[in-house]
Amino acid sequence: MQLSDIKFDCRHFRGDIPCAPNKLRDQVCSACDEYDPIRTRILIIKLGAIGDVIRTTPLLQRFREEYPGAHISWVTLTPEILPASRIDKIYKFDFKAIYALTHLEFDIAVNLDKDVEACALLHDVTAAHKFGFSLEHSRLTALNAAAEDKLITGAFDNISKQNRKSYLEEIFAICGFEFKKEPYVLELKDRLEAGWQELRERAAGRKIIGLNTGCGKRWLTRLWPETYWIELIKKLQEANQFPLLLGGPEEDGQNRTLAQKSGATYLGTFPLQQFLSLTAQCDVVVTAVTMMMHIALGLRKPLVLFNNIFNPHEFELYGNGVMVQPESGCDCYFGNTCRRARHCMLDLPVATVFNAIQEMSHRAGEPVSSRML
Repeated sequence: MQLSDIKFDCRHFRGDIPCAPNKLRDQVCSACDEYDPIRTRILIIKLGAIGDVIRTTPLLQRFREEYPGAHISWVTLTPEILPASRIDKIYKFDFKAIYALTHLEFDIAVNLDKDVEACALLHDVTAAHKFGFSLEHSRLTALNAAAEDKLITGAFDNISKQNRKSYLEEIFAICGFEFKKEPYVLELKDRLEAGWQELRERAAGRKIIGLNTGCGKRWLTRLWPETYWIELIKKLQEANQFPLLLGGPEEDGQNRTLAQKSGATYLGTFPLQQFLSLTAQCDVVVTAVTMMMHIALGLRKPLVLFNNIFNPHEFELYGNGVMVQPESGCDCYFGNTCRRARHCMLDLPVATVFNAIQEMSHRAGEPVSSRML
């Protein structure tokens, strides 16, 4: 076999180690029946946060449809959240990845983050077509009209308030597409599913209502009062439903307190993949606009979404969620300090949330496609 016989453009070719067809069947390039040529090389730059990475995954389906035979690479800070079966090469954003990516060539490269490190990477990457955000004269710039719109709405609150497009409509437009309800893509580890048998036994056939009680540290104005959570839990228990407290390390103390005061079940904190698997056991998820919202959407779980400080048009719920907001509105747009003497989240009644949960619990188990907008 000669070097000229090697199909360097084949999807299976590794170079540093034998490819799968060779390893499994002794296939060689000159006579291989699994030759799969790469037709388009695509790079997606979306570093974080985790929720933002999850809500960018609908692009995968469209890129596959528009570019058959594409090789898709994705660089991120959290590789473990990406669906490995749908992406050819996943890079963790570090020196090794940056060094490699800036020495590779792509047909299409898109950056959907405005952080300087993401923009610098797109600036340095070699690609025939670039979309999204980059650097020019050491400052942020937009490479196409849709990216310009996204930059402007992100930089000026008064303009952002007028926006009527969802995040997905915006990023699809940046990539040159029209959003057509392409779904989130999450992958669960099958081996973790068996670990929740005890939880299902404790629920004893009752619908499990996942309550994500926190909101992260960036925008604490989204917090719902502890007394409201306790009242909601008691109403769920009276309705013969099974409240399950959810959260990460930042919510651990609060969730332990809520469990002690209300009798709700709290199992503690878990690594990301195990947390996904736990959330998959829920029939309905209640959460503020956090990573949990995007996990629930990715798992096709009926969703009750708290919102006060964000533009409600930003969120695509796929016909599988209901948004509840303070009856008095909110004055602190994207703010971390409440401008009122009375915090607006006090004006989101427990009864409103409970009724929304009952509405969504009736949908649990239905095919999501039948509820799509």
